Parts: sequence; structure tokens; C-alpha cells
Amino acid sequence: MHAEELKQLAEAAARASSPVEALKCWRRAHELLPEGSRQRAAVAEKIDGLVQLAQHQSAGTVPASLEKKSPWGKVAGGAGVLVMFLAKFKFALVFLLTKAKLLLLGLTKMSTLLSMFVSFGFYWSLWGWKFAAGFVLSIYVHEMGHVVMLSRLGIKATAPMFIPGFGALIRMREKLPTAREEALVGLAGPNWGLGAALACWGLGYAFASPLFMALAHVGAWINLFNLTPVWQLDGSHAWRALTQMERYIVTGTVAAALFFGGSQASSILWLVLICAIARLFAKDGAPAPDGRTLADFVILVAALTFICAATGR
Repeated sequence: MHAEELKQLAEAAARASSPVEALKCWRRAHELLPEGSRQRAAVAEKIDGLVQLAQHQSAGTVPASLEKKSPWGKVAGGAGVLVMFLAKFKFALVFLLTKAKLLLLGLTKMSTLLSMFVSFGFYWSLWGWKFAAGFVLSIYVHEMGHVVMLSRLGIKATAPMFIPGFGALIRMREKLPTAREEALVGLAGPNWGLGAALACWGLGYAFASPLFMALAHVGAWINLFNLTPVWQLDGSHAWRALTQMERYIVTGTVAAALFFGGSQASSILWLVLICAIARLFAKDGAPAPDGRTLADFVILVAALTFICAATGR
């Protein structure tokens, strides 16, 4: 039924000037192919390889040798983890310079602006207007992390919609066909949220501001909560891309953070740990390791716990 369209899509993907353009073509082909077919599985592999390429290109870490093949490799040992760790902290320093334009995109949508205003009023009545403004903006940054990553992967999504007392959400207009894409999109929110928390922490330290210290603490706490591997939280989406052994490593990291992180994040870390242990028994780990998702998860747990401890005193 779709032979001609599939052929055209394959040709368009081959001519694509970027991984994102190729992804759009292969995703359409993936939708047309029947469940369980070898062709659908082959297309899913192509998508997975292109996702890895787009992911590393966006971070500026693609080795030339890997740009020519797919799949193109994994994060390499401790050096790769260290580079990613430093990159996350560099993110806070260049955030306003490199991401400001992207952040403004969501504010062009009336639904986002109106729901932000309603949430702002709700939190203002609880904590005052200054904290409410910073809190709403922190949530907005988190959600825009998801939006921007979806855009990089060629997936259409709505602008953030705020729900007072709940947070905010976005809706995808296309389904993510691979666990790696799900993990990328899931952890993009906490990654941007970490950047916002670090920025607040830096401002709090520079100006001796209790307000910014409080915003950093709450922002880190909420993003740590989002790493809980349950329901539709960000941690659950990332969990699906991890092998059984990688899940043990993440669980061990959470346990270590609970032991060394003090009391400031203990309540939320207990929740993350209990849910992680419960999901260890599911035996539905990914068939192949995903070093990038593992390193991201581990670094986020460590960095967010550190901020909670440092700003909660």
C-alpha cells in the first residue's frame, strides 16, 4: 500500500542535510510499516542511530569518525562522564547567552502566557510575588528543555501549559519510536532545570540573596523529584533506555546520594530510591547499553543533591 511513499521517504532521508531532517523522513516511514515487521525494526535502528548523532551534535561532542556511521558509539568511560559533568556546570555560565532565544519561543504562545499568569497568582498568594515569579520561571525553563529537545529531534509538541499546584506539561503530537529518544526528551527537562538551579545558586552567592538561594534549593528539589522512575515522570522515561546493570548503577548512585547528601534532600531521595528498587524487579531492561543516558542520570542525581545540600543550610 505504501511502497511508493516509503521509497520516496528513503530517498529524501538520504538527501537530508541534517540528522533532524532525516529523522522526520524515517519516523514517517516507521509509522507506515506494520508492527513486528523486519522493515519496521530496521527503520527503528536507523532512527536510533540518527538520534544519537543529533544528540552529540547538539552537545558539540561528535567525533568525526562517528558522523559517518550509525549507530556511532557510546560515551567513553570516566573521561566521557567527566566531560559531561563539566558541560552541565558550563551550561549555567552560558545559559543566558546561548538559550535565551530558545526560552522566548514558548512565550509567544498565548496559552502559555495565560496559564503562567494564573500559576503566578496562585503561588503569589502562598509565598509572595518575588518567589512566585522565580518559581514559575524555573518550571518554565524545565519544560522548555523538553520542547527544545523535541524540536532537535524533529518532533512536534505544544508549548508549555501551566497547572497551578501541579507544575506544567507539554503534549507531543507524534509518538517517540525508540527508548533512547524517550530518555533524551525525559532528561532534557531536569538538565535545563539543573541549569536554572545553578544560575539561581550563583546569583544567590554573588549577591548574598536568600531569595535566590531558596529558588535554587526548591528548583533542585523539584527536578530531583522528576527523576523518580515512576508513572509519567522524567525519570521513568529515562529508565526505559537503561539495561538491568545500568539500572543497578543508578539505584546505587541514589543510595550514595542519600548517604552523603545530608537531610536536605533525604525525603525525595528516599522516594526515588524506593521506586528505583521496585522497578529493578521488572526485568524489562533495554537490550543494549545507553552510556549517555546512564551518565546523564547519574550526574543529575549527584548535582541536584549537591545543590539541595548546599542551599538548604
